[in-house]
Formats: sequence, structure tokens, C-alpha cells
Amino acid sequence: MISSNYPANSEIAKLTARMLLEVQAVHFNTKKPFTLASGLLSPTYIDCRKLISFPRVRSIIMDFLTITVMRNVGFEVFDNIAGGETAGIPFAALVAERMGLPMSYIRKKPKGYGRNARIEGSIYENQNVLLVEDLTTDGGSKLSFVEAIRETGANCSHTAVVFYYDIFPETDQILGEKGITLHKLCTWWDVIKEAKENDRFDSETLSEVEEFLDQPRKWQAKRSK
Repeated sequence: MISSNYPANSEIAKLTARMLLEVQAVHFNTKKPFTLASGLLSPTYIDCRKLISFPRVRSIIMDFLTITVMRNVGFEVFDNIAGGETAGIPFAALVAERMGLPMSYIRKKPKGYGRNARIEGSIYENQNVLLVEDLTTDGGSKLSFVEAIRETGANCSHTAVVFYYDIFPETDQILGEKGITLHKLCTWWDVIKEAKENDRFDSETLSEVEEFLDQPRKWQAKRSK
């Protein structure tokens, strides 16, 4: 059973950022920016999927995610843990194991054959479901998963992620309008701070990354011309 004796949230953010850097889940490239799912450019990319290949890091981060949700919401609030296809599935399973709860997962769309199911596993009416994902950028992708959960008659008003971009001001509004509270371990600001303190990247790269993080839409518009 997971202990409730864990560091303060600020220390969890620092340690999580350090672990993400250590396993090389963080990528900065200002000369050849990455293309995000939205089609927009970014000098930053984070691959939380890498965490599943590092057992010690994986275990600590999942402990952190579980205790963060318990501290923020309560220890006996949830009845089911759901993961979003595909990156959220392993993290949901690990959190469900720690909380001693059933686990299910949500497809991005019905699979198109057989039962044409979108939910795999069992979610029941009136259950309180926690949606677990690897990360969120502006919160938009979470809405479809939450909608699918709510269509079963279950309640879903909380989502937990390892990483939150925290650079798009509309995120709180997007989630808030749908009655969803976001719980996260760390953000780009935590990663940048840790990268600076440990000389993980050169100063020129970090400077341009910070320019992007401060005004992402302006940076993207300039690079898209």
C-alpha cells in the first residue's frame, strides 16, 4: 500500500523534472523544431512513454502521481481508474494497482468491429472515475475521453497527468467549462529550472525555448511564415 509520507508538491515537481531529463524524455531543438499533433511547430518535445522502460523512475513517478491525487482530492473518492489510448494505459494500470481499484481504458474512437466498443474494461453508472494520462498540452484531447466515460453514466471530473505544458492560458477555461480539474506533477517551467541548474542544455537553446514558452503562439506564428 502506498505511503502518505511523500515530499511537498514543489519537491515532487523538481524531482519529476530531474527524472524526465535523466531518462532523456525531454528534447529541445531550436534549429529543426518539432511538429506537434496540431500541426504547429515547437522547439520542445516530451516523451513520457519512455518512463515505462525505467523501472525505478517509473515506480517513483507513479507513487508521486497517486499521492498527489489522494492529497488533492481524497483517499476514498474514486471507484475506477481509466487510461486514455494509448499513452495513458500503462500509467492508469500502475495508478490503479497502487490505489487498489479497477482499471479500464478509453479508445480514441470506436474500434469499428465486434462490439464496436470505445471503453475496454468495466465502468458502471455512478462510479467516480479518475482519467489518467501521460501529459496534457491545452487540455483539449482530454475532453473526448471524459465524454466517453460520462456517457456510461459514471462521473469523471478529475484527470491526472505526469506532465502539463502550462503555457496555454486557455487550458484552465477549456477544462473548467467541462467541470474537469487537472492534477499534474511538473511543467515546462520545472524542467527549464532543473535544466539550467544542471547545465543540461546550452544557454542559447534554453533562451529560445524560454521565448517559446513565454509566448508560444507568437513564436509559432513567426516560425510558420
